[in-house]
Formats: sequence, C-alpha cells, structure tokens
Amino acid sequence: MRRILSLGMLFTVSALAAPKFNHNKLIVKFKEGFKANKEMRTLGLELKEELVDGSNIHLVENNSIMNFESQIDYLKTLAEVEYVQKDHLLKRRSPNDPEIGKLWSLFEQDNNADIDTVKAWSAYGTGGSDAQGGEPVVAVVDGGVDLTHDDLKDNVWVNSGEIAGNGKDDDGNGYVDDINGWNAYMDNGNVDSDRHGTHVAGIVGARGDNGKGIVGVNWKTKIMGISLFDFSTSEVLRAYNYVLKQKQLWLETNGAKGANVVATNSSFGVDRADCSSGEYPAWNDIYNKMGEAGILSAAATINAGVDVDQIGDVPTGCSSPYLVTVTNTTIENKKSDFAGYGATSIDIGAPGTDIYSTLPDNSYGNMTGTSMATPHVAGMIAYLHSVASSSFVSDHKSNPGQAALELKRIIMENVDALPTLKGKTVTGGRINVFNSAEEISSY
Repeated sequence: MRRILSLGMLFTVSALAAPKFNHNKLIVKFKEGFKANKEMRTLGLELKEELVDGSNIHLVENNSIMNFESQIDYLKTLAEVEYVQKDHLLKRRSPNDPEIGKLWSLFEQDNNADIDTVKAWSAYGTGGSDAQGGEPVVAVVDGGVDLTHDDLKDNVWVNSGEIAGNGKDDDGNGYVDDINGWNAYMDNGNVDSDRHGTHVAGIVGARGDNGKGIVGVNWKTKIMGISLFDFSTSEVLRAYNYVLKQKQLWLETNGAKGANVVATNSSFGVDRADCSSGEYPAWNDIYNKMGEAGILSAAATINAGVDVDQIGDVPTGCSSPYLVTVTNTTIENKKSDFAGYGATSIDIGAPGTDIYSTLPDNSYGNMTGTSMATPHVAGMIAYLHSVASSSFVSDHKSNPGQAALELKRIIMENVDALPTLKGKTVTGGRINVFNSAEEISSY
C-alpha cells in the first residue's frame, strides 16, 4: 500500500489522528425515487453528480455556512437519505526504498518462497485469452501507467469501439476518447504515466517472451489504466464506476463492447479507519456492485506491522465478499514485519518485498510494499480466467457475481501455508498459482 516517502522513512497517520476529508463535499446515498428538493437548496446543498451509476450514491456540494458536522447530522435524519459520509482523503500507500533484485516471486526458490508460476505456465500456459476467446482485463487503479513502455504496450487494453482524438463518444459508453482507460481526476481519456502504477502493471502483466525486460504473472493479459490524482473517496468511486460500466457493457453486449474486467488492483486507503463504523459505507457498495458484475478487487493493506482487525483499515477492513485483501511476504518465506495482518480482515499473503518490475521511460527497478504484493493477486485472477474451463467461462457470463466468489474460493483454498501467516490472515497462507490453476482448469 502506498504511503508518503521522505528520506527513506515512512510517515503514517497516528492512531489518534482523524482522517482528513473535503470540507465542502459529502457522499450521500438517497433512497429510490428521491429528487433534489427546495429544502436541500435552502440548506446550501447541491447534487453534483451520481458517482456510481444506478446506485443513488451522489456527490453533494455543501455551500452552506452551517456547521459541517451539524449538516451531516441533519441529513441523517431525513427519510429520503439512506446514508451520508464524508469525502475522505486517501493516502497513496507508498513502497519502501527500492533495492536491486530479481523476479524471485515468480521463479523457483529453494525455500519455496515463490508462487509456483513457472510450474503453472508449464502445465496450463502463460495466460492471455480464456477458453472462449475472451480477453480478461485487469484495471490498475493508481496514479497511472506508462502505456508506451516496451514491456507493457502490447498488453495495454484498447477500446476498439473508440476513435482516438476525435472528441466523440464513438462507442456510446458515456466516455469520450477512452482508448486505454480513464483519468478519473481530469475526466478524460489521458492516462498519466506514474512510477508506482507502472511498477504495479509490470507485476500484473509485463509481456512475456518478447525479448525485453521482465515477465508478469500473466504474460498476455490486458491492462486498463485508471489515473487518480487527489486520491479522494469521490475520485476513487468515479474511477471504479468507469471500470464497472465497461464490464456491464461487456456483459450486456456479449463482449461486443466494453471490457471483460475481471480484477481491479488498488493500493490506497484510509489508515486505521473502521469500515464498520458507518463512516465509510460507499466502499462496500462499490465493491459489491463490481463484484456482482464478476470483478474481484485486489486491495493492499497497510504498510505497518499492525492488526487490522483491531485498528481498522479502509478498504482492507471492509466486509465486501468480492474484496481480496493482501499482505506482503518476503524471499525468506515470511510475512513482512512492515505489513498489516488480521485473522478476519486480511485474506492472503503474496510476495511484496524487493520486487523487480517496470518503471516509466522503459526502465526497471525494485520496490517494496503491500502495493507490490497485491498485483501478484490481480495478475493471478486474470491468469486463472485464462486457464479456466469453458464451463467456468460460461458461468462467469451467465452468473458473474457467483463466478467471482467461486474464483475467490479457489484462490483461498489453494494457498501455501506459512507459519507467519497462521492466525494472521484468513487463509494462513500465500497464493499458489499452480494449485489454483489445477482446480479451475477442471471446473
């Protein structure tokens, strides 16, 4: 997970520090049939946009001089309001200082610290299209991705229904010139190039067998770039909404439009925040909506050796069954001392220390953190779709939410047990690509 780095040290929010938020914005979920009324305008409230289509979750601008907390308390009393929450500001969960390394997480280690990708590649293939010719897509929701990197460009998702640069919504999906993804801050199709997001993308799916650089978990998966800038809750909801709409469009048109997004990768959140407190209801809502469309959301937990069950974390302390929450394991085959844990909150471990991957401008380097662990899981989800039986692919089209939960079950039940994860994660283990591929291929 990303945090601010300064002089090689990580600065985190104190356990007593209240999360920051936008003081003139609220996120409000209204009940069915509600329409903005005169009373809301009198209160200085203005509906700005529906953040998640069809959900009644709106961004509301507060232009009143009324006390902010009193405004929230009043909204909660209205019969038309299901919930109201602040527009919390998130932290980009930054990795530790990079060190030189190799792809130890993917290739066989004497102590079995890797995730058995080589064994899976040999037995079931190296990824790409699924059994019915569909292209699984991973949405990297981050600061952006260098879409021109030599080791990524051939795996970048392309919206075939859109004509670049003509200023039109050619495919009618509600977005103009969204060729490779979306910029949720600028509200346009210009995906930024970001160091962290580019590193994540390489772990998910750097192109294999191309004579260049490295290889990702899935050699030929499609990567959708989603750019964030201010890392606020509303911006993240806007980003996820883009992903959700592309998947819904893909399902509605039987693959003719949209994108077969099967996983999101996210490395941000609110430190030491209780997702069950009622302050963060929109998080579970959006993960559930994406999950019902067949999208599993891989999420990085806090970069601190703390118990998330006790101190909380958003989103990895949230309860959506479509979340796969991830902590960091090392080449020593242990949980990192600098990664969160939780017997009920954190699902699984994945390699995240000294991970070598792509960086902007055709470069490479090492990063460390739960941010590096999570894309191993997101890439694995896309890989498992690519090697799944035709029966599973059909189920994913006809009942995507149930298929997503079944895929999560397969991942969770086929781990490598680690003593340092026992009692510290739901599964007590680290992902194993081969074991999961073996089960889903015969589904």
